[in-house]
Amino acid sequence: MRFDAILFDLDGTLADTLDDIAASMNWALERHALDPHPPDAYRGLVGEGVGRLVERAIPTGRQDLHAAVLEDLRAHYTEHMLDRSAPYPGIPELLDGIVARGLPMAILSNKPEPATRWMVDRLFSAWPFAHVEGERPGVPHKPDPRPAAEIARRLGVDPARVLYLGDTRTDMETAVAAGMFGVGALWGFRDEAELRAHGASEVVEHPRDVIPLIEG
Repeated sequence: MRFDAILFDLDGTLADTLDDIAASMNWALERHALDPHPPDAYRGLVGEGVGRLVERAIPTGRQDLHAAVLEDLRAHYTEHMLDRSAPYPGIPELLDGIVARGLPMAILSNKPEPATRWMVDRLFSAWPFAHVEGERPGVPHKPDPRPAAEIARRLGVDPARVLYLGDTRTDMETAVAAGMFGVGALWGFRDEAELRAHGASEVVEHPRDVIPLIEG
């Protein structure tokens, strides 16, 4: 094998979560008489944690509502995060293929840790992820490379031997900074130009395209 471990992003990489994120964010905005955004607009708003999402979704002149909107978003999303979210087509087969090759897998998300673990438990419990981590207070989040590097240490592998699959600039910047092999998922939230501009070593159009990279 070309790699010793696989590290995944969650939203936009393993699971298509955009509709549920958009619905909860728009619900929170409307509670405060703020205009909602088209669901597809959230492709460019997500990726750097829930606080940054709220900051981007609120008009510049209404950032005084940030804390209240964030609280409402968290409450609504907790109840509705799996209304429409599901693994992307081809992801179950990719995970089966990695398990068959005996490679450890981990997940690193900027989604808050409780929501990350809750979603993984319900959508991906059939696969043995060695480590699952989301955004936690006091811990730097992506694109800071330290959480990714710590996962590699826990797995006992050299970061250079980790394939990191993600779908945003944040993921590719994390991979580059951590010394990992960044692969951009074109089925996710961002396009090829962004992924390559921010350090993707490869881009793939379908989850099945990852296995040939793993095998070298």
